[in-house]
Amino acid sequence: MIKTNVMRMLDKAGIAYDTKEYTVDEQDLSGSHAADMLGVDHGSVFKTLVLKGDKTGYFVCCIPVDAELDLKKTAKLTGDKKVEMISVKDLQSVTGYIRGGCSPVGMKKQFPTWIDASAENYPDIVVSAGIRGQQIVIAPQKLAAFIRGNFASLTLN
Repeated sequence: MIKTNVMRMLDKAGIAYDTKEYTVDEQDLSGSHAADMLGVDHGSVFKTLVLKGDKTGYFVCCIPVDAELDLKKTAKLTGDKKVEMISVKDLQSVTGYIRGGCSPVGMKKQFPTWIDASAENYPDIVVSAGIRGQQIVIAPQKLAAFIRGNFASLTLN
């Protein structure tokens, strides 16, 4: 197992987490594939999406891997008229992470972050550890406190 920057930051802050590894399929970088490989409930595995609002700039949303982000609901939440996902080609320059390895912890800059409220239904959720094939398992409240994130309804129902 590789110790990632995400893990080092959580260690330094004294925040408990566990790790899970899986074999990466370069043809399928989806969170659903990661959940299957890890053998865990898809609802407990969260993908990290980076968006840009027309007024607020960059922000982050963590939603269950099988869910779809509700852009209208998210725009209202952030105070934007319009929000959109940033392009994959911009992901690394904005966050420091690549597609399939983007974590809400340890981005180049601390962006406003929202975690889908469904995370509160689980004692632990799974998010990227900052590289493909490695995840951290962490209490959603501890994650939110560390990244100064807020819980909100973010997905299409």
